[in-house]
Amino acid sequence: MNNIARLHYITQDNIFGYTHSQLAEEVCMGGAEWVQLRVKKKGYSEWKEIAEDVQRICKKYKAKLIINDNVRIAKEISADGVHLGKSDLDITEARKILGDGFIIGGTANDFMDIEKLAAEQADYIGLGPFRFTKTKENLSPVLGLEGFKSIMQACQDSNIAIPVIAIGGISIKDISKIMATGVYGIAVSSGINMSEDKEDMYKQYAKAISKIVSKTKISNS
Repeated sequence: MNNIARLHYITQDNIFGYTHSQLAEEVCMGGAEWVQLRVKKKGYSEWKEIAEDVQRICKKYKAKLIINDNVRIAKEISADGVHLGKSDLDITEARKILGDGFIIGGTANDFMDIEKLAAEQADYIGLGPFRFTKTKENLSPVLGLEGFKSIMQACQDSNIAIPVIAIGGISIKDISKIMATGVYGIAVSSGINMSEDKEDMYKQYAKAISKIVSKTKISNS
């Protein structure tokens, strides 16, 4: 799908001195096109209030807002989409609730997950983790570069062409080798959120991805 960004930025809780909306504004100032709001252990009303604050930022900068986990809030505030983990509502049920106008992504840790998400017609797939990360509790088995190579080859062999977004502790120096496996893009949370200059760090990630995409287009033309 051409409406899936190459770089997915993900907010996180407990970044000292920053609310979710402040984090979103930092990266949007750096040109972010895609913001996933990841809120954990908050009640419904607080979560919705945070989502509305982030949505105002995203609208200001014309970035897409994806809500992590919460289909109800995504629908109520008319976000652009929702990202569902393996223990969340499945894609098919979410589509019934949200309709065709919403972007719905799902999480995968192996090729079987990807096959399931493809059958459910997910719009994109977050595959990971690439390496260990403290950002997520109950982390799935780390895939590493070889895991990505194997899974992306299986996708190619099975003619699965849904955009796959690599996630999990990815640094800028990892981007070229991960993109070479055939993934569509990269998702980043703490790599940007933990940096002193979040706007500049976003720009660095975006530039690294853009260079590889440009080279790929040239070599394929």
